[in-house]
Amino acid sequence: MFTIVVCSAVIFFWTLLIISFIIDRSRYRNCYLLFLALASTVFALTFLAGEHQKNVLVVMMITILAALLIVPIFLICNGVVMLMREGRSLANLLSLFFGIIIALGEIAMLVAVLIPAFGGREWITESSLRRISRISLFFSFTVIYISMCFLVFMIYCIFLQIIPRKRDFDYVIIHGAGLLDGDRISKLLADRLDKAIEVYQKDPTPPIMIPSGGKGSDETISEAEAMTRYLIEKGIPPEKIIREDQSLTTFENIKFSKRIIDSREGSKYTVLVTSNYHVYRALRYCRKNKLKCTGVGSHVAFYYWPSALIREFIAVHSEKKHLITFIIGWVLCMIPLIVSFFAR
Repeated sequence: MFTIVVCSAVIFFWTLLIISFIIDRSRYRNCYLLFLALASTVFALTFLAGEHQKNVLVVMMITILAALLIVPIFLICNGVVMLMREGRSLANLLSLFFGIIIALGEIAMLVAVLIPAFGGREWITESSLRRISRISLFFSFTVIYISMCFLVFMIYCIFLQIIPRKRDFDYVIIHGAGLLDGDRISKLLADRLDKAIEVYQKDPTPPIMIPSGGKGSDETISEAEAMTRYLIEKGIPPEKIIREDQSLTTFENIKFSKRIIDSREGSKYTVLVTSNYHVYRALRYCRKNKLKCTGVGSHVAFYYWPSALIREFIAVHSEKKHLITFIIGWVLCMIPLIVSFFAR
């Protein structure tokens, strides 16, 4: 009976995910549906392991403990690398900051576990120990909550990159990025353009390329113009390129590109190309602009990816609806600790 329940849960969550994903892959619920589908699958496989169940559980526990130690160390080291290679800025500090917070959360949990060992000491009262324990648990569980939310978000962003997709597109929107010295293509932007060219070359009916990006205050030409020159140099026919050179933000990239697409006849199956960490948020902007499309992510340097994804996570949860949901979820998780904290 229990086996039937477990297998039914797996089928249920995967079915919900597939339906929701087909309807709209930019919906935030997909992040949690994917996590529940994967978690239920792992649980089912563990349960069905039979005589090897204990070994599987041991391996899982070792993996979790190793991750608890490795993740904060990795993020802190990554943050240092970001500062050395990309310079000092708030965005480049995110990985370092997140790693320190996770490390402090783990230390707080350790303190809460070890608190009973200090009972009966003359230099500290029982009430002080309880207060320290509650504060430590409150902080550590908050860090765990944020970390789990980020993990769910990260898994879905990776999932978007590995799922199969169609190759027959009518339009390819290429998101711009800042130019170097006012008119030169950066490595980040070159990677996006190269990915778009790859999409173009694999398409059986070559699509229209829409390089999208206006002229910034420190740029001598528009990003769209610089991208157009790059595409032509790489062999893309000029008649297959339509510039969108008015936008200054990602939202405007999509909004103004959609106007170009809507003004033309024929089918309009669209793909947007941006950096892999940015695909999910870009798809959300597509939904807001009522542009049906899929997303393709270009490669970015591995050291750059963690901080960039943290930035995307913060941006998504800065939206009013998701911020409220995030806070409500945190409050619900913290209710037992909050009650305990204020209990006499």
